[in-house]
Amino acid sequence: MLNRRELNRAAFWLALSAWAVPLPVRAQEAPRWRADPFGLGVASGMPRPDSVLLWTRLAPPGEEVAERDARAPCKVRWEVFADEALRQRVAQGEQITHAGRAFSVHVQVNGLAPQRTYWYRFSCGDAVSRVGRARTAPAAGAPVRRLRLALASCQHYEYGYYVAHREIAGRDLDAVVFVGDYIYEGSINAANAQRRHDAPMPHGLDEYRARHALYKRDPDLQAAHAAHPWILTWDDHEVVNDYAADREPAPTGTEQFLRRRAAAYRAYFEHMPLALAPEGADMRIHDRFAWGDLADIWTLDCRQYRSHHACGDPQMSHGRMVTDCAQLADPARTMLGAAQERWLAEGLSASTARWKLLAQSTQVSSTSIEAPKGRQNWTDAWDGYPMARQRLLQGIADAKVHNVVALGGDVHRFVAADLRVVPNDAGSPVVASEFVGGSVTSRGASRAAMAKMQQDNADIAHARGDERGYALLDIDREAARCEFRATPHPAVKDAALSRQALFAVEAGRAGVVAG
Repeated sequence: MLNRRELNRAAFWLALSAWAVPLPVRAQEAPRWRADPFGLGVASGMPRPDSVLLWTRLAPPGEEVAERDARAPCKVRWEVFADEALRQRVAQGEQITHAGRAFSVHVQVNGLAPQRTYWYRFSCGDAVSRVGRARTAPAAGAPVRRLRLALASCQHYEYGYYVAHREIAGRDLDAVVFVGDYIYEGSINAANAQRRHDAPMPHGLDEYRARHALYKRDPDLQAAHAAHPWILTWDDHEVVNDYAADREPAPTGTEQFLRRRAAAYRAYFEHMPLALAPEGADMRIHDRFAWGDLADIWTLDCRQYRSHHACGDPQMSHGRMVTDCAQLADPARTMLGAAQERWLAEGLSASTARWKLLAQSTQVSSTSIEAPKGRQNWTDAWDGYPMARQRLLQGIADAKVHNVVALGGDVHRFVAADLRVVPNDAGSPVVASEFVGGSVTSRGASRAAMAKMQQDNADIAHARGDERGYALLDIDREAARCEFRATPHPAVKDAALSRQALFAVEAGRAGVVAG
């Protein structure tokens, strides 16, 4: 959980600042709109026992907001209700927004009751938003019987439709955990596209804003945001594929890339229900959420602080398969950065929750492949940071932390796996478990490729990359159950999802078992 200093900083940035843009003194009191200004929907996130973060952005169709937008600042009203009929208002307020914020609105509503469902809406002038539904977390340490989550990631707009979000919106859930690749900066071959970005790759702030707005206009994605609070972290495509800390694959200089990262982070914040605004090219997204005595959920940042790729190509520094790479054994290499590693290790050791969930952006278990010239490792995932993975899992073993489950995305496949300090070594005890929730739309590997990966990695109990969807988690005191909900690739408009597989982790016993 954020400390007092970080909460004060969040309040400062939200209330007094707009990322170095002065707050306007005057705002339109009651603008009349030619088109719906709430066309990007509404969202809630960061559920705490007494608060939730509400989000919207004024972006009428055909009027995409840019830094030089000439529209006057607007006063946006927000309301929170204790009932779906919107008769019992429990909180309300106003916030002025303007072009320097992309007309986004971030409201942290405090003083709410724990483990309660609320309904909220926004209004500006003669326009009223759709009604969203939010839910607070249980009180700290309160006895909780059940936690229901959707785990999702990797929603390339061009590869298909968001039928996974359509189903998520209709589920009875406590929260959605989204672990990265919310947008994609690149486009695919037109022959494989179900729909198009219709814009070049973004590099600047206006371009990233436009890409986010395109994704946000999808009705199924809007429905999932309106239905549940979201707990978020990112991966690489929110900025550029395979970036690592201050380096992108293209041979650009650090200063130039950090300008791009700053633009991408700012646009990301402007479109998400998050409290901490970026400061230049830096933005804290790792956090901790408690769900009574049942579960602690950590969101981890696997991009901003990581070491550069091991044995990188000097012409194009991106993830790749490597053999006999000595850098992999360097104990100084890190996936999370030293400070985040310590923060997580201390939090895991101190947690008294029954379940400890690590929401991070990629696959923790090994996916290395036996090849004629030796074992090959993919350097962009945890296999590219094996000493950091060993520190994490050894720390869990040494501190005797039980019921740890890693939740991942990025790799466009559904995975259930055991996690050992030494991967695939039957003599190394299983200390944690893993579920990877597939991809909403992004294309994955074939059945044959997944069979080869499983053959070479005994810790992997299940791997499918040929279908799209999400993972449905149902956690109680006895077990953490994970149902992979999937449809064949590509996800077409009228697709229906079905159960691909069901796995569980039994309380007190690390490792996955078929359900």
